[in-house]
Amino acid sequence: MSEPSPLPLPALHASHSGNWLRATNGSTKAVSKGDAIMAAADTPVLLLNAPLVANRLGYPDLSGLDLLELFAFVHPARFCVPTPRGLASALGLDEPEGDEAVPAFLQKAAGALAEACEDPEWFERAGAWSSLQSLEKLRWPWAQVIKPHIARPEKAERWLFSALPEWEEAGERGPPRQVDLPSADVLAKLDELTGEAAERREGQRDYSSDVAKIFAPRQRSELPHVALAQAGTGIGKTLGYLAPSSLWATQSGGTVWVSTFTKNLQRQLRTESRRAWPMKRPDGTPPVVVRKGRENYLCLLNLEDALQGGFAGRPAILAQLVARWASFSRDGDMIGGDLPGWLGTLFRKRGIAALTDQRGECVYAGCPHYRKCFIERAARDSAQADLVIANHALVMVNAARGRDHAQRPTRVIFDEGHHVFEAADSTFAATISGQEAIELRRWIMGPERKNRGRRRGLSARLADVASYDEEGGEAIEQACENASALPSEGWLQRLHENEPSGPAEALLSAVRTVTYARDETGQEAGYGIETEASGLPGDVIEAANTAAEALASIRTPLMRLGARLEAVMADPPDWLDGQGRARIEGARFSLAWRADLLAAWESLLVRLGGPADPEFVDWLAVDRSDAREFDVAIHRRWLDPMKPFAKAVLEPAHGVMLTSATLTDRVGAEAGDPWESAIARSGAGHIESQPLLTAAQSPFDYAKRAEVLIVTDVKKGDLPGLAGAYARLIEASEGGVLGLFTAIRRMRAVHGRIADRLAREGLPLYAQHVDPIDTGTLVDIFRDDPRSSLLGTDALRDGVDVPGRSLRCVVLEAVPWPRPDILHKARRAANGGSSHDDRIIRARLAQAFGRLIRNKDDAGHFVVLSSAFPSRLLSAFPEGTMVRRVTLDEALERVSGGLIGEDKPKVDQNTGILDDNIPDSFA
Repeated sequence: MSEPSPLPLPALHASHSGNWLRATNGSTKAVSKGDAIMAAADTPVLLLNAPLVANRLGYPDLSGLDLLELFAFVHPARFCVPTPRGLASALGLDEPEGDEAVPAFLQKAAGALAEACEDPEWFERAGAWSSLQSLEKLRWPWAQVIKPHIARPEKAERWLFSALPEWEEAGERGPPRQVDLPSADVLAKLDELTGEAAERREGQRDYSSDVAKIFAPRQRSELPHVALAQAGTGIGKTLGYLAPSSLWATQSGGTVWVSTFTKNLQRQLRTESRRAWPMKRPDGTPPVVVRKGRENYLCLLNLEDALQGGFAGRPAILAQLVARWASFSRDGDMIGGDLPGWLGTLFRKRGIAALTDQRGECVYAGCPHYRKCFIERAARDSAQADLVIANHALVMVNAARGRDHAQRPTRVIFDEGHHVFEAADSTFAATISGQEAIELRRWIMGPERKNRGRRRGLSARLADVASYDEEGGEAIEQACENASALPSEGWLQRLHENEPSGPAEALLSAVRTVTYARDETGQEAGYGIETEASGLPGDVIEAANTAAEALASIRTPLMRLGARLEAVMADPPDWLDGQGRARIEGARFSLAWRADLLAAWESLLVRLGGPADPEFVDWLAVDRSDAREFDVAIHRRWLDPMKPFAKAVLEPAHGVMLTSATLTDRVGAEAGDPWESAIARSGAGHIESQPLLTAAQSPFDYAKRAEVLIVTDVKKGDLPGLAGAYARLIEASEGGVLGLFTAIRRMRAVHGRIADRLAREGLPLYAQHVDPIDTGTLVDIFRDDPRSSLLGTDALRDGVDVPGRSLRCVVLEAVPWPRPDILHKARRAANGGSSHDDRIIRARLAQAFGRLIRNKDDAGHFVVLSSAFPSRLLSAFPEGTMVRRVTLDEALERVSGGLIGEDKPKVDQNTGILDDNIPDSFA
């Protein structure tokens, strides 16, 4: 491969260590922030990740020729880490050596992308010329640069919406056959998946045999086989459960659902599943399908609207790039799929979200793209699949209110099972808020007049039914009229001015007033505030009753409309074709969902002022971010959300397993049964079936591979001291540090104090809520560069899989105590007080520690910058792990020297034999 010719354009690179500008003539020089901004404003310059460069220069209006945009155009649906190192790898170029070499590299990378457009083997050529014509009209900065490199095709290119393939209807899949899985067959299948050369792991084999038991025929209705399986890191649990799953699916003709909490594990599962299933069956259908909520997929109708004028300016350019991606996407998954996670962050507005079905406004068969819809294709593929990879929330929603009872999951494996409790807590909650209510109003009435877009109310979506069925038309009219009682545009401003409009806004105003009146946390803090829904003043109760009546007046015509649609389906008119029936069926489902939502809201409101229900926790809240209010709400949560989970998910199923490396509570032998909390947080205690309890210990030698350092001399509240400790630990480790914080503000402050210092030493530092990059991409960057470090909060505590030297030190800012909000205090009181808190903290520590050792060759340190670390929490760490209470200087010495476990030389002084169990990098 010949070296690409650099594009003769100025190039700018900004990092925390400085700014470098390369002129067209080939000279590179360090410049000040002001000079860099002036250069970018004077003429378009080559940049990599313009929002990140703008953030580092402190100039939000910076624009230029962003190579990430060009990469998304030239190579849509292709992975690239959005850094110079990552782009070099994606393009097969040499990585730039140091920040000062980046501008020259940007010119070379731009040349490589331009030359790729002239390559006869350019895989993504289809549609490029037509897309470029549209982008040129939108004044995309790259259009004129690459126009000479893209030849006009001999034949007119098909538009995306005509080029996408249509899905086909398939016959209904019959119920699975009842089969038993002999252990010998399961283990033979496991050997096949792991391969002949793989190390034989007895823990994995025992685990796989135990998993097979959930596939046994059920003996009684509402009495599923339930297994709780603890699987230590490195046991190989993925293949351990895929072996019996694939065997059962083949023999029974049924579908196994594997549910995850993180998108990272979904990607890993898709890859691992290829060992058990081919990409396609002989008939072309996929045996493995990744399934997510509707809000994750590209909505073709929203995209068409955006391409035809619904988006303007920069968002319109995003729409064109998304259309390019849609032509090559595997499944249309925009969130965690093959759309680059960084693409949406290059554009200021929430353009990606606007291109998905965020509001449940799908018109189903009424959509002109229904037969090509990514969401409908995924739903149909999953109905015929052997394995469906989903997430906890979708599995629960599908079980609780799925459209097709025959397709509800009956054999489910919940990987990352320690998150099932919080997923159920969210799924089975009821919240009436300003944001939720205004969305319901828009769904019923349509958009406010000044709003652009394709959104339609009930009248527009069901106009043909209304004209045919008089009673249905009256119900639509009544629902639209009564929905005016819900909040409308500007509701939050009216609440601030104490001028609410309508009963719902009056209720929210009263909620806001009483919440502020009772607040004792200090309103200047800027965080959300809340108060218990007890002892409420009379005006709140009166407003709640009035609002409940208004909600009932909306729900009644919606239910009547649903009945009329059912009648139309039972006695269809001549004009009602197959697509029309599907559209009405979809409308019935949506109506039933909204009616149930309204009923839940009514139930929540009528109980305000009455006696407390011991099953629920109710409270009022004003949601704020950086002192800016964005919502007012009344919340209801189950005290134990596993009760509805057991009813909706467990009882209808035939076999369910929850598995995780941190499923049980790592308590000492004197502290009680480690399975007690796992059973309570699985829902197994709410059904008659006794769960199978099984544990497979990690094969990793934590005593020789990991060490916990509790630093005793960083004072609480000493922000400079905390920042200095992080900087020195990152320097001692030479990068590879994952820093976890319990508060975003402290994380931002620490990052601001140390990022420049570290960058000057060649140790790049990234942070959530600081860098304008999505969390998944931040982890990709961190994984790709062993000298980088990453700061974050809860989202990085688990679900982050970074094996190898890229992660060799985890640093906790403090003990992760639970936030003492109203919900937590209620559950704490009901579950043993301080012991409940300890279980939560131990689980969080175990999850955070689990980031450190991901394979048998990993080694590193787990550092806690808090002297207030109770000894009772130390059982969170794997047995045998050395725990030391040390000063910061002692911790730095151990981290920099790679000292782990018992201090001993690498060579045994008595025998002279090298101890191979101590890794070279930590000797």
